[in-house]
Amino acid sequence: MPLPARSILLRNTAALRPTSRSFNTSSKALSRLRQPGEPTGPNEPPSHTSSPPSKSPLKVWPIVFIFCAGSFMFKKIVDQRKEEGQYQSRGPCFKMPAIENLGATTRTSPLWSPDKVTVIFVLGGPGAGKGTQCSKLVSDYGFKHLSAGDLLREEQDRPGSEFGEMIKTYIKEGTIVPMEVTIQLLENAMKKAMEEDNKSTFLIDGFPRKLDQAHAFERSVVPSKFTLFFDAPEDVMLERLLDRGKTSGRADDNIESIKKRFRTFVETSMPVVDEFESQNKVIKVNATQTPDEVYQDVQARLKEWGIEPITLKFVKTDA
Repeated sequence: MPLPARSILLRNTAALRPTSRSFNTSSKALSRLRQPGEPTGPNEPPSHTSSPPSKSPLKVWPIVFIFCAGSFMFKKIVDQRKEEGQYQSRGPCFKMPAIENLGATTRTSPLWSPDKVTVIFVLGGPGAGKGTQCSKLVSDYGFKHLSAGDLLREEQDRPGSEFGEMIKTYIKEGTIVPMEVTIQLLENAMKKAMEEDNKSTFLIDGFPRKLDQAHAFERSVVPSKFTLFFDAPEDVMLERLLDRGKTSGRADDNIESIKKRFRTFVETSMPVVDEFESQNKVIKVNATQTPDEVYQDVQARLKEWGIEPITLKFVKTDA
């Protein structure tokens, strides 16, 4: 039986409609992310396609800044170590390895016993009168007077010296001669005085200047008996040095140099005095008195330590 015209029209209309697209709404499908390189649309290139490199100079400046900052900090560290004396230029080639073999470096016990060898350190600020008093003590007590500064100056000019060039270089560069060298020169001078002059008592003038020098000397050579310290205020010492400078011809007898020497003594040598004083090994003498009055005090204090002047015995012989 033929269908009515209305039914035929509805069937044809449904056939012309586009079929609906079905979507999978499961959680597994929704969780899938677009993979790298997949286009997001028909006309969009893959996302991994690299763009041409930037030619902007801004990316170079951080590297330049870091390099400059590092160079600046390195220079500051080197300059600081130079000022502290921790960094020393070696200058011309000389025998630095010789220092490693010296007694002050290798010995772990003293070369001499304090019962056999007597060492008295003599300290005091510039202008305290150490030289004058040492001369009197040598004359009356028979001490051998040794000056570390004099030994260094003599050694640098001595022909064939093992340390001469080294000392010249350090002095020229304004740096401190290694303490091992100074201690070795003192030890050599003591040995010579023992062998040639039969000396066993020593005044060591102007040494030690620093605590490490004191420790190294007592560890490797001989412990000191005590330190003779000439105490005077700076204004008194300044007046003496300026007066001496009128005739001494010394370049360092001027106000600027003298004040620098005062500061150096307070900063480096006074800790030596303080440490020995804590060990009851310091004779402190008031150096503001006249030279004769100072010497009387020194003699009285030495007597307390059992040190007496030498006595000369004359033997009568028949003519």
